[in-house]
Amino acid sequence: MTLFLNEQQVAALLPMRECVDVLEEAFAHAAAGQVELKPRSRLRMPKGFFHFMAASDAGHRVFGYKAYPSFEGAGGSKTVVMLYDYDSGQLLACLEAGRLGQIRTGAASGLATRHMARPDASVVGIIGSGFQARSQLEAICAVRTIRQARVFSRRPERREEFARQMSQRLELEVVASDSAQACVTGADVVVTITSAREPVLLGEWLEPGSHVNAAGGNHWMRREIDEATVTRAQLIVVDDLDQAKLECGDLMWPEARGSFRWDMAHELQEVVAGRVPGRPSDQAITLFESMGVALEDIAAAQLVYRKAKEQGVGQELPF
Repeated sequence: MTLFLNEQQVAALLPMRECVDVLEEAFAHAAAGQVELKPRSRLRMPKGFFHFMAASDAGHRVFGYKAYPSFEGAGGSKTVVMLYDYDSGQLLACLEAGRLGQIRTGAASGLATRHMARPDASVVGIIGSGFQARSQLEAICAVRTIRQARVFSRRPERREEFARQMSQRLELEVVASDSAQACVTGADVVVTITSAREPVLLGEWLEPGSHVNAAGGNHWMRREIDEATVTRAQLIVVDDLDQAKLECGDLMWPEARGSFRWDMAHELQEVVAGRVPGRPSDQAITLFESMGVALEDIAAAQLVYRKAKEQGVGQELPF
């Protein structure tokens, strides 16, 4: 029988630390040649887009896809993940995946931070205070001992509310900054999680030894970081090269200007497998470009599904 899991059930079964760990397993499977990944495709619709992305993972014995619309004013639209058994093709689960997507996006940055940030990293600067920013900070706190976080976004009330909520949630000092530069100056880990079309992070602000997670952009028209951030980075890592070449505006723009080549970027699977050192030196600036790939969705979904079966959670569907 196929299991249906709603947003609340998915979130309860997917703690951040466990999600980081299961993504590490999935990228290790990719490094071992056990994964097939199809980059995101988009169908243009009259009032928006329909997005589709798929992957298989022989290591976790599953395959599946994520599908979601992005329409103007479509507040009630749903994101779903369909999860299948690798050997039989049986549909195992249908999961509402709004919260799953938020958690796994944070977890991907957490995984990159685990391998690429300095072990003693303790200060985080986050540019962006929306829905996704919360899981970014939570994931970093899951892999490093953080003593202070700073947040900046354009609307003072949004960044102040983020600081209040996350201070309580994580029992951590979270401070609202008055500018992006103040947010980033002195930070060991920097996160951009915005929908910006022009850079919100300048490379000149970065301290030697810092790590950057650029997690907000997945379209060639979007740029969160400037060219100097790219050229100062001694290690550039993407979650998937094929998808980055289609979507990563942060790298496509400097590539067109000749200051970046795609052979300068490595995939996260190489870092997880130890083929590429995640930290070239203590003073190196490192950059992770997160597009969000279907492997992350099905890895998280299979963990949720297996825990749901063990705990008797979810609704069985008649097929």
